[in-house]
This record gives sequence, structure tokens and C-alpha cells, in this order.
Amino acid sequence: MTSPILKVEGLTVYQGSYLAVRDVSFEIMPGTDTAIVGPNGAGKSTLVKAVLDLIPRSSGRIEIFGRPMTRLGSLRHLLGYMAQNFIFDRSFPISVKELVGLGWVPQDQKNYSFLSRIHSQNRKKSAAVTEALRRTDTYHLQNQAIGTLSGGQLKRVLLAYCLVMRRKLLLLDEAFAGVDMQGAADFYTLLNELKREEGWTVLQVSHDIDMVSRHCDRVLCLNQTVVCTGQPEVALSPQNLLATYGPGFSRYQHRH
Repeated sequence: MTSPILKVEGLTVYQGSYLAVRDVSFEIMPGTDTAIVGPNGAGKSTLVKAVLDLIPRSSGRIEIFGRPMTRLGSLRHLLGYMAQNFIFDRSFPISVKELVGLGWVPQDQKNYSFLSRIHSQNRKKSAAVTEALRRTDTYHLQNQAIGTLSGGQLKRVLLAYCLVMRRKLLLLDEAFAGVDMQGAADFYTLLNELKREEGWTVLQVSHDIDMVSRHCDRVLCLNQTVVCTGQPEVALSPQNLLATYGPGFSRYQHRH
């Protein structure tokens, strides 16, 4: 029987005195693409950050690859994460190639001398970065400073950062924020292609209900706590959307 790649049980998170996420439980199975949807302030980003242990939780248990998040150790490189906002000093002199290279983790080579290991790792890193840039159609940007990139270009470069090492679970927090509708559609096409090729499991936060209904396998409707989960045709029913978002929600009002 297949085990979940991510298991969350009874997760509760406070932001100061504010209850951001309450008693959330769910499982993510390998090879699936699950979207977290809900209104602004529903706790979607908080949930993802808590799963990654980026913010403290008040209670609950999180297991990734069958291990508690705090004991992942060398398995951490199997996680890829794209934050909603990639905040950086645009004058900072780092190129696209250098940024993507930061996502590459050296592998242990005990049977080689120190200099041989360094040479071998550098060659492997260079090859991995080149391949990641080519597959995300950003190779032509490799020497460009990241501060000069458009929103859509930066998203593809960050995807290359995730691609440069073998990943199993990719967490995307509103990956299309700041990208126009065509850019979001192009990104989704690329993501789906890479997901099939790499066998990625994806957990993503999204405001685009229409895109979620077309591309995701599962949906988790969240408003501080889990309202419903299921396949898109079930979870995104008018009744469930009303229960999640409240009166006045328009199915297409969040499209970028």
C-alpha cells in the first residue's frame, strides 16, 4: 500500500494572538498535484510555511517522506519550495546561473581525493545548472543579473532552482503572483510537463480556481480550518465554494 509523501495531523498555528490555522489534517499521496484554495487571510501561506517548519506551530504533527520534519536530515534536498514573494535587493550582483547553482547540493564521494571530489562536484553542478536552465527556457538568461528579470522570467528561474537537484515534493505558494494571465498559463504548462517528467508531487497555494480545476488532482478548501477536500469537481462545487469563501464570491474573480 502506498504511503503518503506528506501527512499533517491536527496542525494549529498562531500568528501572535491571532489563530491563523486551526486543527488542520490532510495527506498528500505521491505523484499528485494538490491545490490549497481559500479567501485572503484563510491561512494558506501560513499552512505551507508551517509544513516546511519555517514558522512555529502550536500543536500538531507533520511527517514528510515518513519522517518528522525536524528529522529530515539529508532528505531535505528532496523538497523544493517557491515562496509567494521572492524578496531581494535588485542591485545585488548575482546572475541567473549563480542563483540556480545555489539549489545544487554536493553529493558524498568518499572514495575520491579532496581535489578530485571538488573537480567532480563542480562538473556535475555545472551540468545540472545548464540542464535546469535549458528545460525551463532560461538558458539565454544565465549571465543576466536576477534584478533585471521580469516577473515571469524570475518564476521560471526559481523553477530551475528547484529542478537543479532531484526533488520529490514541490511546494508552491502562489507561484503565479505578479505574473499576467498568459504568463501564468505558460508557467502551468511548463510545470505540468516537468511534473510528468520528474514524477514530482506538488502542493500549491492558488487563487485561480479555473486553473486549479483544470490542472490539479485534488483540492483542499481552507478557511483557517479545512472546509472540504476532494477531487476538483467535488471540492469546487458551488456549495463548497460558498462555505469556503462566503457570499458574494465569484468563481473567476481571482484570475491573474
